[in-house]
Amino acid sequence: MRKLLCVAALAASQLTFAAADERKFCIYDPLGANGNLYGLMKEYREFAIQQNVNIHLRAYTDEKIASDDFKAEQCDAVMLTGARARPYSKFASTIEAIGAVPTTSVMRNLVNTISQPGAAKYMVTGDRYEVGGVIPAGPIYLFVRDRSVDTVEEMSGKRIATLEYDEPSVKMVNHIGASIVPSNSANFSGKFNNGSVDIAYAPAIAYSPLEMYKGIGTKGGILRYNLAYLDFQVLLHKERFPEGYGQKSRLYVAGLFDKANAFVTQDTAGIPETTWIDLPKADVEKYNEMLRQVRITLRDEGVYDATMLTLLRKLRCRENPAEGECVENLE
Repeated sequence: MRKLLCVAALAASQLTFAAADERKFCIYDPLGANGNLYGLMKEYREFAIQQNVNIHLRAYTDEKIASDDFKAEQCDAVMLTGARARPYSKFASTIEAIGAVPTTSVMRNLVNTISQPGAAKYMVTGDRYEVGGVIPAGPIYLFVRDRSVDTVEEMSGKRIATLEYDEPSVKMVNHIGASIVPSNSANFSGKFNNGSVDIAYAPAIAYSPLEMYKGIGTKGGILRYNLAYLDFQVLLHKERFPEGYGQKSRLYVAGLFDKANAFVTQDTAGIPETTWIDLPKADVEKYNEMLRQVRITLRDEGVYDATMLTLLRKLRCRENPAEGECVENLE
C-alpha cells in the first residue's frame, strides 16, 4: 500500500509539473552558465516551480542580445544590469544612480524596502513590465592604467571606456572633461587591457575573470571609491506570469542577498591590497558633492527617477545623518 501511495504521489507531482506554465528566462552573466549569477538563478527556478511556473534558463554573455530578445518577447523574463534595465523600469534602474549607494548596508536596506508589498506599484511599468527582484553585484570602481591619475583634474583629457547606451555614464565622463571611448559590457575590459583607453569602470568581479589585472600592470590601480553600485534585475513580461507572481519573486530574490553579497566579498578579497588606491578624505567629500550635482541634473532631465533618489537619500541619511546632504536636507 505504501508503495502504491508513493507511486501515486510521484505521478501527481509529475502531472502538476507538466501542467505548469512554461516560461523562458534569459540570464545575462559575463561568465555564462558557469557564472555565480546563473547559479543563483538555478535556485530561483526551484522557487518558480513552486509557483507552478516551469522556467527554462538560457545564459547570455552579451547583455545587449539578452535585452533585445526580451524586448522582442523571445524571453518571458530576463536578468540585466540596472543600466540596461532603464527602458523597462526607470524607478529600479535609478538604483545605479551615480554615487547614490555608498555602502552595502544601504543597498541591503534598499532591496528590503522595495521588495515589500507597499512598494509594488513602483516595480511595475505600464501593463507590460515588472521588476521581479534586485540582486547586488558590488560597488563600481575606477580602474586606471596609471595610478598617479587619482583626481578628477588628472582625468581630464584621459580616454575612458564608456557604456555608450548609459546616459548617466556619458554625462559623468563629459562632466570631468575626459574623452569618451564608446564601449559595452562585452568589450570594455579588452580596451582597457590593450591600452585603447586609460580608464575603465567596473565592479570587483571584473578583475580576475576579465583579466583586468593585465591593464593595471605594475603602474595602474583601482580607486577605492564607490562610483555607483552595480545590481542585476529580474525583469518580467508581467502578463505571462500568474497574478501576484512578481511580488513573491521580489521577496524570494531579496532572500538571496547574502549569497550574492558573499560572491562580491570573495571577488573583492581576491584583489591584491597593493592594487588599491585610497583617496584623501577631502577628495572623497568633493567627489560626493560632484556626483550629487550630477544626480540632480539627471533627475531634472528625466533620466533618474525622483522617487528612487529620495528613497536612497533617506537610506543614506539613516546610516550617516551627519552628512551635509542630510543636515541641509538636500536632493
